[in-house]
Amino acid sequence: MPAPPGVLDALLDRFDPAAFDAPSGRARLRLEVEGEGEGEGGGSWDLVVRGGFRELEAAERGVRADARLCADHATWARIGRDVRGGMEAFRRGRLTIRDDLHLGVGFLAATSGLTEPGRLEMARVQTSLGDIAVARAGQGFPVVMLPGLGGTKASFLPTVAALADRYRVFAIDLPGFGDSVKPVGAPYDPHFFARAVRGFLDTCGIERAHLIGNSMGGRVALEVGFRYPERVERIVGLAPSLAWLRDRPWTPLVKALRPELGLLQIAPRPVVEEFVRRFVPGGHDGWAAVGVDEFLRGYLTPRGRAAFYASLRNIYLDEPEGVEGFWTRLRALESDSLFVWGRQDRLVPIAFARHVREALPRAQHVELRCGHVPQLEAPRETHAAIRRFLGGSGVAAPGAPRAA
Repeated sequence: MPAPPGVLDALLDRFDPAAFDAPSGRARLRLEVEGEGEGEGGGSWDLVVRGGFRELEAAERGVRADARLCADHATWARIGRDVRGGMEAFRRGRLTIRDDLHLGVGFLAATSGLTEPGRLEMARVQTSLGDIAVARAGQGFPVVMLPGLGGTKASFLPTVAALADRYRVFAIDLPGFGDSVKPVGAPYDPHFFARAVRGFLDTCGIERAHLIGNSMGGRVALEVGFRYPERVERIVGLAPSLAWLRDRPWTPLVKALRPELGLLQIAPRPVVEEFVRRFVPGGHDGWAAVGVDEFLRGYLTPRGRAAFYASLRNIYLDEPEGVEGFWTRLRALESDSLFVWGRQDRLVPIAFARHVREALPRAQHVELRCGHVPQLEAPRETHAAIRRFLGGSGVAAPGAPRAA
């Protein structure tokens, strides 16, 4: 194996462990260089991180890495020259990150060379519930982003980049998912998640924040608004999960099912992985592949499966009416709100927009030509709508990167 390209050594030299988080205390990141360039060949090298120790070594066949980063030689060279080049290359698809986005993006943050307040960091915050994993960046009024069922903060990285010039942004993994705590036996219902978000705000010293949630995360953002209105400034729901208005004939059966059965892995891992990649359009490429990786990373653990099934069960059982019913409480929501709908959304049909308008006449609405994840499928339009809605409530951070 030839010596590693000089750019990898340069990145290792400026590696800042304060911006890097390895949940297990150690990590092996495979850095792959495709092709040849500038007199140096391609190949694969592993960056091994153990606490404050780090070492670059040749990748060994049969040794599995925790995360893989792959780019051609020219892209690696640009990353080495430009301190912001890593995230830019990732967003543009010139650098791929697979298996573990928390570690992969953490590597880019740790080798960016940036030291000023508001730089991108991957971290975990110790709350009363347990660790909450977070990607944070920027300065200004706080914005907290909540992903959907089975998703992680990975689905909000473009939104972090789009808002970090004006706000202090936090994209978190909800409990049960990603790199956050996964308590066995937790209810994983909207109230549980809302308490977790409040605990995150408490730990971070945030009195009030804007909340942005996609799918189940949108439902959680609304629940925080219902229960803790004093902590919420404005709410953005990106294709948010809403309580069903039609009959739910499977309710008795769903109530009888125990999500703890998810602690057992019935289907072999290769079967589960192939099914998920076939189910998700484009699951082998781009952001879809990253999302599948992140989903599988949690689902293929016993606690992650139990959390997924419990959350899915509660989405179905969400009561629409009554004193604690979703639509009853939505009519009394105090926070200003924006709902972004996808015209091709098959999970939360755009027909729900009519019911939201009736329940919450003052809410704002945007309809886009996309599916269930607007911030990834229509990022420019989605982020423009969010910035307009949040308006002048943010404070620009000098020198912070602007959205592309």
